[in-house]
Amino acid sequence: MFRITTLLIFLPVLLFSQVPAYKNPKLDVHTRTTDLLSRMSYEEKRAQLLCLMGWEMYEKKGRSVAVSQKFKDLMKVKPIGALWAVFRADPWTQKTLETGLDPELAAEVANEIQRYAIENTRLGIPIFLAEESPHGHMAIGTTVFPTGIGQASTWNRDLVQKAWEVKAKEIRLQGAHIAYGPVLDISRDPRWSRVEESFGEDPVLTGELGAAAVRGAGGGNLQLPFSVISTLKHFAAYGSSEGGHNGNAVNIGPIDLHQNFLFPFEKAIKAGALSIMTSYNSIDGVPSTADEYLLNQVLRRDWGFKGFVVSDLFSIDGIYSAHRVAPNLSAAGKMALNAGVDMDLGGNAFDKLEGEQLDTAVYRILARKFEMGLFEHPFVDPKKAKTEVRSQRNKDVALDVARESVVLLKNEILPLGDRYKRIAVVGPNAHAIYNQLGDYTAPQDEGEMVTVYEGIKNLFPESDVKYAKGVAIRDTSRKGWEDAMELARISEIIIAVVGGSSARDFKTVYENTGAAQTSGQNLMDMENGEGFDRATLGLLGLQEEFLKALKSTGKPLVVIYFQGRPLEMNWAAENADALLCAWYPGAYGGTALGEILKGKYNPSGRLPISVAKSVGQLPVYYNKRRPRGNDYVELDQEALYPFGYGKSYTKFEYSDLSVGTFEIKFRLKNIGSVDGYEVPQVYFSPQNTSVVQAEKQLKYFDKVFLKAGEEKWITFTVRSEDVEYVNRNLQKERYKDPVAIGVGSSSRDIVLRGSLRP
Repeated sequence: MFRITTLLIFLPVLLFSQVPAYKNPKLDVHTRTTDLLSRMSYEEKRAQLLCLMGWEMYEKKGRSVAVSQKFKDLMKVKPIGALWAVFRADPWTQKTLETGLDPELAAEVANEIQRYAIENTRLGIPIFLAEESPHGHMAIGTTVFPTGIGQASTWNRDLVQKAWEVKAKEIRLQGAHIAYGPVLDISRDPRWSRVEESFGEDPVLTGELGAAAVRGAGGGNLQLPFSVISTLKHFAAYGSSEGGHNGNAVNIGPIDLHQNFLFPFEKAIKAGALSIMTSYNSIDGVPSTADEYLLNQVLRRDWGFKGFVVSDLFSIDGIYSAHRVAPNLSAAGKMALNAGVDMDLGGNAFDKLEGEQLDTAVYRILARKFEMGLFEHPFVDPKKAKTEVRSQRNKDVALDVARESVVLLKNEILPLGDRYKRIAVVGPNAHAIYNQLGDYTAPQDEGEMVTVYEGIKNLFPESDVKYAKGVAIRDTSRKGWEDAMELARISEIIIAVVGGSSARDFKTVYENTGAAQTSGQNLMDMENGEGFDRATLGLLGLQEEFLKALKSTGKPLVVIYFQGRPLEMNWAAENADALLCAWYPGAYGGTALGEILKGKYNPSGRLPISVAKSVGQLPVYYNKRRPRGNDYVELDQEALYPFGYGKSYTKFEYSDLSVGTFEIKFRLKNIGSVDGYEVPQVYFSPQNTSVVQAEKQLKYFDKVFLKAGEEKWITFTVRSEDVEYVNRNLQKERYKDPVAIGVGSSSRDIVLRGSLRP
């Protein structure tokens, strides 16, 4: 009896001791990771570093989903560590509203993928699912926000953080774990096709908003139920390629690289980002995906980064095929691994790997899976995905971002109130849902979108609001011209919505990276978005001629630009009665613009990027190094609209600047008759430095709401890092002489000046 009792007592202990350590949730992450790593074969290790295209890994028949045979065959050969874009739907993937996955089915597919991986592989390792999320999860039925440049125009850290909370939750509800974004590329050349994804031209604004996005996505605390692994894009200097060509060579000096281009990434990593994506370009001849200095020295040793590095799609292949610095693909894979790349997005290059670097890379990925709890909780609830993705609360946040993203550039007539009873809404972007959504957007349920025409109709119920397209973005057909002119002539006011488009269609030809190929034979609206770099910045097609014809009617003219890059707006700036930049305002942009035109919402957006008068001025970013150049023979060098600029329906007064060693403060008063937001900005202009500095550099900003007549003290704390710069040894050096301080409403509109003694 004693022996039987003893056996019964110790049997659970004996059984539990036979469970591998990596499956024991009571053990720490390091112990579990090293135990699992010790059990893995070479092929199992290599497979963990692969991230393959995911939209081919499921089958859908009606409301029934299952893993595909391709996925089953793949898992027999190599139990991969990650899949990318399982839920993606767009013309490139050929997934439509009918053939793609709504949130409920996406969650079911995620569960099926995990179930198969756990039950049909030797070690049962869950799979990371990575999804694109630049302005909302790129999947059917999710919440669509303004693109990155629009989010940056809010100058609102708290709102950006709230937006990324929504994105992260929607991704996790559907069973994915990694969000590709935010995009922290500094955009100095508006010809580049991906300006729309970025936060603009300034490192401080980009860094602050990037950090806010990472905090909203969980801040690196993977134990939170809706925390994602934020993958920062694209490391590094991807937005400053020669000629604005996407992915081309970048030629910037190491001081500029550290002080401006790397700065936002360091801020976001300190906020908790656990993944970073390499870029397609080279910097001074070194491909970013093979740059050991960037990935190991700067990222890991200097910054203490604990996450993993993923290549951009096929960028390891590009070390060999594009940059030609490796003799073959296998050699390119070894170069990338040795440089610090842990995961191969595309899955072609990591075929012959060995040594300590392999184990280190696998460890980094497995550790994040344990931290996230995937071994214990690999599945999600499809019913929650159905009800909580694109909830009313989420849509309200997207609308808030759209409201605050719109920049009022000129105003002699707004708000309209109830003065006009016959309103003409015209132009190629007035009633085209995809033209207001930007690149990296899934097919949409049209009932969920609100165009400008619809927004104005809803906000002006007592007026007769009519629509005519008039012209296209690029095509030169005059088919709708006369209808639009006739509508303009019989109306009391004209709202013209022009600009650009990143709307993809099923006629576009795509490269294997997903970038579109331009074609002179294909005059669809798309003139922006990945692969659509521009040689000029003017309106394409007949749009400017159309605006001039509208003006000739003698009716008041309000011009709204939808755009992914700051297009040339000279004519509208001179001739329109009001000019607004709405970027790509997302699903509810029409409502936001209707509210602004009506006067229900006071515009508060500010430019995160300068607007050039001519492509010949480029670059026109505000924080150029000294000295200031001469004007051109034909034109001055000033931007049409500077960084930080934006008008309001009210006026603000700055006064009583006080500058101390540790604090800068001043009074801000709303001296108008309308409640509104102001964005006070503080710029530093250092003197007598060991290397050349910018004439001015943004250091602090805030978004402040003041009721009419209200006054507040605005205070900024001076931190040690704020009075440092990068010297010729790439070390931080403190300013020695007093720093000139400028306070104002934009980089050009400085109204208070002082001096800071470091």
